[in-house]
Amino acid sequence: MAASGPLPGNQDLSTLHAKLQGLLQFLREALGISNAHTVDFYTESVWEQLIDLPPETVLKVLKKFTAEAEARPLKERPLVEAARGAGITHFPKIFCETSQRLVSVEAFALAAKYYSIQNLGICMPFEQLLVALRGNQKQKTDENVKPQEFMNLKKSHEVQAMSELISSMADYYRIKQVIDLGSGKGYLSSYLSLKYGLKVYGIDSSNTNTHGAQERNRKLKKHWKVYHTQSKLDVSELALKMAKEKKMQGQNKNEEDIEGICNNNPVNQEMMCTSAFLPDFSSSVISNIRTQMENLRVYSHQEGNLCFENAFSLTDLLPINAIESTSSSQIPKNKMSEENKGRRKTTSKSNESNIYSPLTSFITADSELHDIIKDLEDCLMVGLHTCGDLAPNTLRIFTSNSEIKGVCSVGCCYHLLSEEFENPHKEYTQEKWGFPMCHYLKEERWCCGRNARMSACLALERVAVGQGLPTESLFYRAVLQDIIKDCYGITKCDRHVGKIYSKSSSFLDYIRKSLKKLGLDESKLPEKTIMDYYEKYKPRMNELEAFNMLKVVLAPCIETLILLDRLCYLKEQEDVAWSALVKLFDPVQSPRCYAVIALKRQR
Repeated sequence: MAASGPLPGNQDLSTLHAKLQGLLQFLREALGISNAHTVDFYTESVWEQLIDLPPETVLKVLKKFTAEAEARPLKERPLVEAARGAGITHFPKIFCETSQRLVSVEAFALAAKYYSIQNLGICMPFEQLLVALRGNQKQKTDENVKPQEFMNLKKSHEVQAMSELISSMADYYRIKQVIDLGSGKGYLSSYLSLKYGLKVYGIDSSNTNTHGAQERNRKLKKHWKVYHTQSKLDVSELALKMAKEKKMQGQNKNEEDIEGICNNNPVNQEMMCTSAFLPDFSSSVISNIRTQMENLRVYSHQEGNLCFENAFSLTDLLPINAIESTSSSQIPKNKMSEENKGRRKTTSKSNESNIYSPLTSFITADSELHDIIKDLEDCLMVGLHTCGDLAPNTLRIFTSNSEIKGVCSVGCCYHLLSEEFENPHKEYTQEKWGFPMCHYLKEERWCCGRNARMSACLALERVAVGQGLPTESLFYRAVLQDIIKDCYGITKCDRHVGKIYSKSSSFLDYIRKSLKKLGLDESKLPEKTIMDYYEKYKPRMNELEAFNMLKVVLAPCIETLILLDRLCYLKEQEDVAWSALVKLFDPVQSPRCYAVIALKRQR
């Protein structure tokens, strides 16, 4: 294990169970709101069944609450402080004891905030974990690296933060191999291999994704060769020009002054790359070249998702041993510095240590990694937004394979999780379920339900900053459901309409296109009948908006339950030395922002 500090202390299993108990008590009453489907909002009279308040009141309170939540931390609210450690019983009455309808929006919002991950005190600060993993070592990174040059801003934000953590975990164990489950297009895998020199196996169930990742990697190498050559030519030309000017001006003293400054400049730490091109020039000259060249956009090229705008930032991104060199063979051997010869020698020995290999395989909890990866060794297992059951299966594979020393998993698509107790009367052959994983929730036979898991994906932080819900499209769909029920006698329609709203010019156009897609005779309904439904429900659109706001406010509690289940599962494993939840991303940019992290004991 690398030199590092002690890992931060975190809560034990019994403490987590106590927090689960309070959360479950709240959700037993509140889960009905999340499990109500907005498609059936009018046909099932959802508002009348679940809410005992006018929609105007609900909207006013929730909008005020979300605004205050952004401006003032929860710990300043005395109501929640009084409730800490005591559970929901110390909150004012939220639901009516007889009708189970919501009677206090304020108490509902406070309880939902209290039982979120951040306010339960179960989330480890990202920077604190990085410091503990690194110890006194400095992270091998470069501030000039800009991953957004070849991926969108959201993905860049995710990949940069997660790869920094994974690299620190790899250094902590002194291992080089990483397995990226659900690797998709290979952004994280490519970045880990090129930026941090790790040997990455990216496994995805889609052959299309695997092929795309291979092609993207091929283009990346192709672009590197172009930039590498272009950079060398531009730097050589500028260096010769500068040398000639200095000789003519006789600036010997100035050179000494510059050299003194450059010795304290961080740029000097990166001299090795440029000195490979121009070994005969002094470090001060090269440093000046680097400074001037970094202010130039020497080359710009775009192809597909690859867009590099600065040759030097790309040079910093790609370590020289990640890509075939195109320059060393063109430099006379007698002019190559001894330092660079040694570096080239090291590079030839380590070419196999930082390769990205995309593989196609459908991963289950029982997958044998040795059958997929022939040279499996001590490694880390990671997953960035692994879908549905792949996230819990990542944790199961981690606990069952001795070679996997650490795991970093960020899940998504909670609605695709399999739930053991969702249909208790149905017989299954399945033994391992996506939810629940821990003994505590299994003993409770806890079930969220698909609609609740779907609502757990809602983004409260985005709504709080003004990125509201698509109320009108949801309203159109709910009214369509009532039309289908009344005019076609269909009480349950499980078929999806899809993205017809974005292709429709009006409510009438939406209904016509939707009926046609559902295979229903749209000519049966005259225009007046359709518009009568619109006029009937338009005054009640605010009910749907208020109800969905309640769902948004409750969403973090359901996500907390799912992530706490995974964390408790890891705490139950004897071989796991340390585990925690860590907030990796900005939730406005990336709503599924929490990583489940665990490290095994050293043998």
